[in-house]
Amino acid sequence: MFVDQVKIYVKGGDGGNGMVAFRREKYVPKGGPAGGDGGKGGDVVFVVDEGLRTLMDFRYQRHFKAPRGENGMSKNQHGKNAEDLLVKVPPGTVVIDADTNEVLADLTEAGQRFVVAKGGRGGRGNTRFATAANPAPEIAENGEPGEERNVILELKLLADVGLVGFPSVGKSTLLSVVSAARPKIAEYHFTTLAPNLGVVETEDGRSFVMADLPGLIEGAHQGVGLGHQFLRHIERTRVIVHVIDMAAVEGRDPYDDYVVINEELKQYNLRLTERPQIVAANKMDMPNAEENLRRFKEKVGEVVPVFPISAATRQGVRELLFAIADLLETTPEFPLHEPEEPAVQRVVYKYEKEEPPFTITRGSDGAFILSGDKIEKLFKMTDFSREESVRRFARQLRAMGVDDALRERGAQDGDTVRLLDYEFEFVDDWDER
Repeated sequence: MFVDQVKIYVKGGDGGNGMVAFRREKYVPKGGPAGGDGGKGGDVVFVVDEGLRTLMDFRYQRHFKAPRGENGMSKNQHGKNAEDLLVKVPPGTVVIDADTNEVLADLTEAGQRFVVAKGGRGGRGNTRFATAANPAPEIAENGEPGEERNVILELKLLADVGLVGFPSVGKSTLLSVVSAARPKIAEYHFTTLAPNLGVVETEDGRSFVMADLPGLIEGAHQGVGLGHQFLRHIERTRVIVHVIDMAAVEGRDPYDDYVVINEELKQYNLRLTERPQIVAANKMDMPNAEENLRRFKEKVGEVVPVFPISAATRQGVRELLFAIADLLETTPEFPLHEPEEPAVQRVVYKYEKEEPPFTITRGSDGAFILSGDKIEKLFKMTDFSREESVRRFARQLRAMGVDDALRERGAQDGDTVRLLDYEFEFVDDWDER
């Protein structure tokens, strides 16, 4: 089975925790704090492996978590940084953020890397918090949480030539006679449910990759038939070979087929109309094919080159391959995404409202619920097993304005305040502790 789109979860490794420690060695008077910092968590890195051709492996593993950093140690020893988690992907993989639909990376070259989720930094040990006023602090940070996100991996074939056309016009047969590929061939629609790739070599030693893409029907740009499952792959190809049943075996007019397919390509992505196109007039060994070809050429004119072939008998196939190879030599690669037009370099200053560090809502039980990336990260990096760390956390919340905001929302002594899965009791105490 060909898997060309999958949704996965990735998480960078958490940083290691900092340590609270003191030097107590002989002959070291007033040794002071000696807690080391935690190590950095590992990143989740996508690496292009040219040996892969599908996203099949991601059907069986959809969660990728990098290892966390090592905790800090005594004697100011830094925890070991974690190894990055390398995830192999096939060339042609597009990485999309599942929440925002933003394209994060377009991975096309062998060995190309992309950090999709960064690991968190290590927490600081108590040595980092020593001051003249507090030379022996019992404060250490927990490691910073690693980034986590859901991403969609979408595979777009890296083929030089794409065979397009209605179902059962002979695309799979043509690929099978010009390459070593052995696609399934049968006399019913949508025999090809997954794209097939084949390497084609001409008699003069030139070679290129040809893709037999699933049959296209009217309305495909809206998802009809195989829809986008087919259309996403044509974006990568440099030359489009339009295979048409010139014998009209199923009763359709060949010219109507030509118009419908091109309209679907245009509706899906207007840039596809820029691709050079060749028409392969297939099934020329069957009755009525010659007459249909004459009428087809009259309607098309000189807009597109037409090559009469018979994939079954290999008639005209040699000339078609030479024409494709010649066209590839003069056709550049097309960018997948719209290139940004070069603009005049200017600096624009505009006011952007800063995201609030926290928000306050009320739960169904009347509790005040604190949320926000900044305050949640601060909470996770606090070591609540030490009283001094707890007091520092309370001071940080007060500095952020949490206490005042709770009072404005009507919080009183003894009210419940919830942050993530933890609950606190609000103490309306104006005195600094």
